[in-house]
Amino acid sequence: MKKKLLLGFFLASAAMLWTRTLPAQNFVRASGYAAVSVKPDQLKLTVGVITQAATAQRSSEDNAAQMEKVLAKLQQVIGSTGDIKTVSYSVAPVYKYNSSDGTSTLIGYKTTNLAEITTSDLSLGGPLADAATAAGANTVQSLRFSLKDSEPVRNEALRQAARRAREHAEAMASGLGMRTGQVVSAEESSAVKSTVNSSNRDTTIAVSTPIETGMIEVSATVIVEMALIP
Repeated sequence: MKKKLLLGFFLASAAMLWTRTLPAQNFVRASGYAAVSVKPDQLKLTVGVITQAATAQRSSEDNAAQMEKVLAKLQQVIGSTGDIKTVSYSVAPVYKYNSSDGTSTLIGYKTTNLAEITTSDLSLGGPLADAATAAGANTVQSLRFSLKDSEPVRNEALRQAARRAREHAEAMASGLGMRTGQVVSAEESSAVKSTVNSSNRDTTIAVSTPIETGMIEVSATVIVEMALIP
């Protein structure tokens, strides 16, 4: 029994020693980048009404009446091609600072109501902005072109980036007089860059608004580690 225990101990020790003395696997680390550009298939426009009055109630009532007209006009323009939703609403006190004595005096309340319009008709960017301001919107914050579903384009960018990462790894291995083996690890990152038209538009100028659609760029980076084989 004692001999069996000793034999087991020596075998376990030998296995541990063998594991510890194994050489670390050599690998090469490389990255690949790819960008795919496609046409957008939807636009989002954010417009709103900002009002100020002596009381919070009067400010909010004035805002509601003005915003109702804006939303009705916008709905006429988009019809069944999109939808409208409120994305921000706030009522806040407005103070006037007195520099002579460092005090602040309440002078009224400001109400801000912002709505986001989403539509698949890309030609409506200009008409929507014009209709909103004509109906009483006094802030046009942004117009963005985007994709309803960016996943297929993202996957294509990842495929291209992964191929380039492998090519780079193989080129590095060849330069070292070796070749690549299996993939040890892989990681990715991606980004969608949409066309954005920001605006602090002067809503008192009644002109037709030209809008350029542009392209959507979906980019991806893949980093791989591949085993090196002599």
